Amino acid sequence: MMNYINHNNFIFFIGKIFKILNAIFFPILVVSLTFALIISPPDYLQGEAVRIMYVHVPAAWIALACYSVMLISSLGNYIFKIKNLFIINKSLAPIGLLFTSLAVITGSIWGRPTWGTWLALDARLISMLVLMFFYLLFIFITKFIENESTSNRLSSYTIILGSINLPIIKFSVDWWNTLHQTSSINVIGKVTIDKSMLLPLSLMLLAFLIYCAMIFLMKFKTEIIKIKKKNLNRL
Repeated sequence: MMNYINHNNFIFFIGKIFKILNAIFFPILVVSLTFALIISPPDYLQGEAVRIMYVHVPAAWIALACYSVMLISSLGNYIFKIKNLFIINKSLAPIGLLFTSLAVITGSIWGRPTWGTWLALDARLISMLVLMFFYLLFIFITKFIENESTSNRLSSYTIILGSINLPIIKFSVDWWNTLHQTSSINVIGKVTIDKSMLLPLSLMLLAFLIYCAMIFLMKFKTEIIKIKKKNLNRL
């Protein structure tokens, strides 16, 4: 009974947060798109094509961030046997796959006017495709392996193994000679992007993060309801 009450309270709390995010998402998205598509200047070399950056870059950041969170959850699950962290991973994986795909697609669209080709099999693209593979593998394991313990263990191993690819994605443009440009924004190093482009980029990242939070809460709520129904069926 206590678990039932806790689940109900948690679902109610998720609903409250979702309503707040849903209320602010559209205004922030409109402002972000206005800055990205209208107010921000075209690049002196790439022209209007640079506006693809406002989707491509945040999508790539979120794809890596989702996998990083999943890695921490998998390590926590593997070391401390906290099985509830598995729900976080199941909720994040579709989001990570979505934004990895978005990063690859927008990168290809951006590459056409910039490099003269839709696809260039350089280190950055290949490593992003590897990231997509591990997302798909995780989703496949959790969907088609019915034994919960086995699914939990194999999916954790998958995420931990795939984490080798994270530094490769990050430093691929530094380690190898690729068409992809080096990073213009570094947490520790110098930021080389102009402020007129940094603001709309930050706003688009904020809009995407709110969207991700909404999708995550809906998926997380669904997983909790599934567990709740499974527990009730056992009674």
